[in-house]
Amino acid sequence: MTQFPYFDIILRSVAVYFFMTIALRVFGKKELSQLNTADVILILLISNSVQNAMVGPDTSLTGGLVAALVLFVINYVIKKLTHRYKIFGDLLLDKPQILIHDGKLDFKTLSKLDISDEELKEAMREHGIEFFKNVKLAMLEIDGTISIISEDQQKLKQTHYKRRHNRKNLQKF
Repeated sequence: MTQFPYFDIILRSVAVYFFMTIALRVFGKKELSQLNTADVILILLISNSVQNAMVGPDTSLTGGLVAALVLFVINYVIKKLTHRYKIFGDLLLDKPQILIHDGKLDFKTLSKLDISDEELKEAMREHGIEFFKNVKLAMLEIDGTISIISEDQQKLKQTHYKRRHNRKNLQKF
């Protein structure tokens, strides 16, 4: 037995966190923004399957709380590092990707990101745009949403989700 009985839980939680971060990076950000029933079930099953990997044989309340605390701390530190140091941001965060520019679809990017024609049309309809030729710019954002700017600036619509720090940056202009 070690001096600190929860050291094993801390190490296991750190390993699971980084595994899940890498797995989500590999499987793509689009998956996170478009959760369906099967995706929610998958997330629940994954969380159940990695729980034992984090706490091992310790099924106590304290063991579970230590694992949860470690996950919160790692997440907080990672967010601070990605904001402060560009290299961490480049390593851990995806970049926005252009899907349509001046009405022309980027088929290579769409194929790489596995975004179907129907998904793109759905995003256009959500923004009140009917034809590809009317799209000035369509981007897959880092949070997995598709933002679209139309040729007609009068029809510019915001997506339903905006991050707080983005609003502050927009107010400067």
